[in-house]
Amino acid sequence: MKHLNIRVTGRVQGVYFRASTRDIATKLKLRGFVRNEPDGSVYIEAEGSEEALDEFVAWCHHGPPAAIVKNVEVQEGPIQNMKPFDIKR
Repeated sequence: MKHLNIRVTGRVQGVYFRASTRDIATKLKLRGFVRNEPDGSVYIEAEGSEEALDEFVAWCHHGPPAAIVKNVEVQEGPIQNMKPFDIKR
């Protein structure tokens, strides 16, 4: 089990990025959250198996069809035993 902090920049707000992130995270059995940031980026904390997180991060590099992802920053963090994946406002 791993915990990742992920920041995605580009055209990632107003393009269903959060909802799509929740859907793919749920499919991969990840726990955590996604939220929009005031600077226009999307911030994600996710926990799960290394294989699922690898697939999730790969998805973050393109996101949903309307997104234009410019950068994905990933940092490993301490396990927090997070709740089922959700959207934070």
